[in-house]
Order: sequence, then structure tokens, then C-alpha cells
Amino acid sequence: MTHEEVMQMLEELKIPYAYDHFAEGESPEPPFICFLFSGSDNFSADNIVYVEFLNLSIELYTDEKNPELEDQVEAVLNSHELFWNKSEVWIESEKLYEVLYQMTV
Repeated sequence: MTHEEVMQMLEELKIPYAYDHFAEGESPEPPFICFLFSGSDNFSADNIVYVEFLNLSIELYTDEKNPELEDQVEAVLNSHELFWNKSEVWIESEKLYEVLYQMTV
């Protein structure tokens, strides 16, 4: 999945998103998403990269717990046939929930 394909997929959610982060002072009101290709997990054969796999993180930020929006994100990921894992944390300094979806694409 390319950078452009991820952006097209996130467009389906109709909430603001950015790669890695929003510029200082330009962060929208929650909810919003940041996504990041954090590395690769390639498959090798004959001492070369045979198949490329990228590690993709999609971070959903909300000021209140929002199970309905999480369901929407998960429905979009599922509709694109992505296998994902989910975790969640409260960021006290930002007063935001971060729901993290991690996958290899």
C-alpha cells in the first residue's frame, strides 16, 4: 500500500489527517488522524528483497472515548482487507485519547 493509497483510504473517514504530525499551531480540533510508515519488514530470497512490506501506524486522536468512530476506522481498514492490531492510551499532557492501529502493508 502506497502513501497515496493510504491517504485515499483515510479520505473515506472524512476527518482531518496528516502524515506523522500536524505543523505547530495547525492541529485541528479532535478527532483527527496521524499516520506513519515506521519501517519495513521485508521478505528475502536469494540475498535480495523479494517482497517489500511496510509497517504502517494509524493514530486516531479524540478528546473523548469514541467507540463509534473507532468502529468506522476499523470498518474502513477491514474493507481494504488489512490485518491490524489495536492499542489505546490516554495522553494526559494533551488531554487526548490515542487509539493506535498497527499493520504491515
